[in-house]
Amino acid sequence: MSTFKSTTKNIDVKDQAKLAQEASKKLALLSEKDKNEALLVIADTLESETGFILEQNKQDLVNGENNDFSEALMDRLRLTEDRVKEFANGLREVVELKDPPVGEILSDWTLDNGLNVEQVRVPLGVVGMIYEARPNVTVDATGLALKSGNAIVLKGGSNAIHSNSAIVSVIHKALRATKIPEDAVQFIASTDREAAGQLFTMKEHIDVLIPRGGGNLIKTVVENATVPVLETGVGNCHIYMDQFADIDKALSIMENAKTDRPAVCNAAETFIFHEAWLNDHAGQVTALFEKYDIEVHGDEKAAELLPDVIPANEKDWAEEYLSLAVAVKVVSSVEEAVVHIERYGTKHSEAIVTENPENAVTFLNRVDAAAVYHNASTRFTDGSALGFGAEIGISTQKLHARGPMGLPALTTIKYRMTGDGQVR
Repeated sequence: MSTFKSTTKNIDVKDQAKLAQEASKKLALLSEKDKNEALLVIADTLESETGFILEQNKQDLVNGENNDFSEALMDRLRLTEDRVKEFANGLREVVELKDPPVGEILSDWTLDNGLNVEQVRVPLGVVGMIYEARPNVTVDATGLALKSGNAIVLKGGSNAIHSNSAIVSVIHKALRATKIPEDAVQFIASTDREAAGQLFTMKEHIDVLIPRGGGNLIKTVVENATVPVLETGVGNCHIYMDQFADIDKALSIMENAKTDRPAVCNAAETFIFHEAWLNDHAGQVTALFEKYDIEVHGDEKAAELLPDVIPANEKDWAEEYLSLAVAVKVVSSVEEAVVHIERYGTKHSEAIVTENPENAVTFLNRVDAAAVYHNASTRFTDGSALGFGAEIGISTQKLHARGPMGLPALTTIKYRMTGDGQVR
């Protein structure tokens, strides 16, 4: 067992933000090679300190059991050797990514007066990350921030305080052997809500704030922050089984999207069935639901065709269950399915299963979401699944970044002008 000890400390949040800001200036000057080497050292150190991390994670799990945390929350909180290896490998995948090279000249031109203009990619500076439960976010967010030349200030939920403190301590240990300043990664160890409130308002030190978690957290950050917010969203994701859906594809996609990891934001929460299709395949759908003991909240038509349906209310249509529960809506057309999604969707991920190309195009073009799918599971709305490596969150807004946010979302541009005495 590792004898490594946690080194995270409770210090003033403003002081931490200042330290991160100073470190970001040094970090921005480092080469891609320096940053990549540092990420590899972090990955190796995380694996070598797996015992310490799991030991600390147990304290959070015991606390969760004592406080009756939901099964979904416990799943997000739980670490295993495989999960530690997974997020260490996520860092190695980030190292392999070439985009975006900080300092890249995106475009350049010369004005009639001889003034040369360059549009250059630069880091955002200091990223503030507020998140709940998942300790892997600590690693994913840190890796993306450092790779893109940003310092990061992390504020995880109190339910994962031991896990996150341990992970950041290991990251600090690793950074001491690299050219990246240890201060580039700050962890707010205080569980006081006032600490998060401080982070919301430090525009002079924090360049962007990214909330990642449930709807209440995101709403709180958006409504109270004076720091610019890169908004992530909750995932009330729908899958529509069209009249022309292939039964094998539909069952496989439903099973994966609902049961693979029900507690994640890209899991399906509502199944919409074309009435004629469900009428033909109600037995197979019922067998799938019974296999996983899925709780079904449905409309009147669903109750006619499926057993043990709980009458759905407005809350059910908007619910992000994050568990083996699902809402079922029965419709008579793709247009009706789209209208339902427009009303209750969260603009995260939406899918249609159909062999009819016209209905597929109608759905893909009309549904307003960060990710839309034809004959595929919504579980692919994920940075690693789409080849980005780790992600810092999934944006459901339309400004700057949308969908899984990888490296490009953590950069901005500046204009660099070179002249020879030109005046206007």
